[in-house]
Amino acid sequence: MPPGIHTLRRRLANRLTRLLLGRSPEAVSTPLPTTGIYRILICHTSHSLGNTLLLTPLLQELEQTYPAAEIDILTRSPVAQDIYGHYFNLRRLLPMPAHAVGHPWQAMRNLRRMRAVHYDLAIDPEPQSQTSRLLLRLAHATWKLGFNGPRKQGHVTHDVAIPGDLSSKGRLPVYLLRTASGRSDAAYPPPDLRLSALEKSEGRLALERVLAAHQVPRKRGVIGIFANATGPKLMPPAWWDAFLLALEPIREHFSLLEIVPASGQSMLGSRYPAYYSSDLRKLASMLTSLDALITLDAGVMHLACASPVPTLSIFTVTSTAEWGPYGKHDIIVQALDRPPARVAEDVLAACMARTSSA
Repeated sequence: MPPGIHTLRRRLANRLTRLLLGRSPEAVSTPLPTTGIYRILICHTSHSLGNTLLLTPLLQELEQTYPAAEIDILTRSPVAQDIYGHYFNLRRLLPMPAHAVGHPWQAMRNLRRMRAVHYDLAIDPEPQSQTSRLLLRLAHATWKLGFNGPRKQGHVTHDVAIPGDLSSKGRLPVYLLRTASGRSDAAYPPPDLRLSALEKSEGRLALERVLAAHQVPRKRGVIGIFANATGPKLMPPAWWDAFLLALEPIREHFSLLEIVPASGQSMLGSRYPAYYSSDLRKLASMLTSLDALITLDAGVMHLACASPVPTLSIFTVTSTAEWGPYGKHDIIVQALDRPPARVAEDVLAACMARTSSA
């Protein structure tokens, strides 16, 4: 095919893109303004529980940076209302289906709602997702903010290079905003579910009822165990048998409570009293009454961190730099290629150290 045909096709494709999405905004070198921003859009396409919770540090940062602004979130998360609904600056959620091809009318309806507003600032907080950048291009906004990397380039007024020394999923969106606005605060806010005092009180009563039903004395503390995870992060029953056997001395100081996963099935053979709730906020409210939660790397780990409850997070295959909790009382325990008894020793030592310092 003659080279001129390729050039013609490329020009036609560029023109069609401009017709559909409009011209790309011109990049600027000045920081984001600190005033005059009242309508903010976040395009966030990750739909897992963990990723949904790990956007809350950005919401906290936006509240601090633009306290008078309202925030819309374009999201594919089915639990977004439960997670973000108690943030005062949230105006509305624009729910997108996980697979737009299967639900085109819902996708088109909320895209029209998004495009009906001219935002002062639109943010693509994800370093890798091309979908979130496409949605950002569809938005009408004075300022557009996003990362600049191998898979994310252009179409923003303020681009920020993906840092080589930071990969934390919760910290990166905050870093994006701080860098673009010329701020360099040292401490990063941890995830926060914004549980109310009433929710925490009801969670404490729920725990008391479970313990009373099993005649568990309340003179001791209570440590929860969540044994579910997805894919290779899930540990087999034999691993848990060996882990719990080595952890048995902890019961001299704490009662153990299993947190039952969404399937409604015990992962530990129903050997301990257990608590189950399909309601994320009710589950989180109960977790706040625990002294600690032993958990695999899973969405419930992030839920506990955002409640907050001290977590002892067992990591096997995923990167702790990316997914590890970073709250003041959170501890990461490495389990890759280590026998479960050794992992239990680390968990036991951490629990005893917490008891000594309490």
